[in-house]
Amino acid sequence: MTVKRLKSEGGFTIVEVMITAVILLVAVLGSSGYRYYAALDARKAAQQAAAARVGLILCESWHGVGGIGTYDPVAHLGTNMTISAMTGFDGSGYKEADFTLLGCYQVVANHTTYGAVMSWKDVNSGLRALSVVVTWPLENGNLDVQSPGQKTYELTTYTPI
Repeated sequence: MTVKRLKSEGGFTIVEVMITAVILLVAVLGSSGYRYYAALDARKAAQQAAAARVGLILCESWHGVGGIGTYDPVAHLGTNMTISAMTGFDGSGYKEADFTLLGCYQVVANHTTYGAVMSWKDVNSGLRALSVVVTWPLENGNLDVQSPGQKTYELTTYTPI
């Protein structure tokens, strides 16, 4: 008795289907991770750009009034942006040792609270350095300028006095 083999039908085996499913799963997980980290990096970049804008606004408005040592950004900019004086913080760690502290402020922009430390130093007769350090939280969204987990942006300009 002779047994004839049937011609195999064109199709996929279970192993081929499982390998294809694993490859597709890896591709989907990879693209999901890429999208997540791209969105996270975009959010961090937006926070840094907002911090740079806050620092520039504070520094340029202070420069615009001649860099006076009695400048008050709350009174000067309070109607155009959400800014308030920060209490219970002396700016230590965010200003150079030989700079005079003007003040510490909280600024709210893009639903993030930024801290700003403003200080100045007379470089020589007739020239004053104005420094603004802006800080913001890394992840949790709560500003605590006294904790080490903050990002900072520093801007310094010079003005004749």
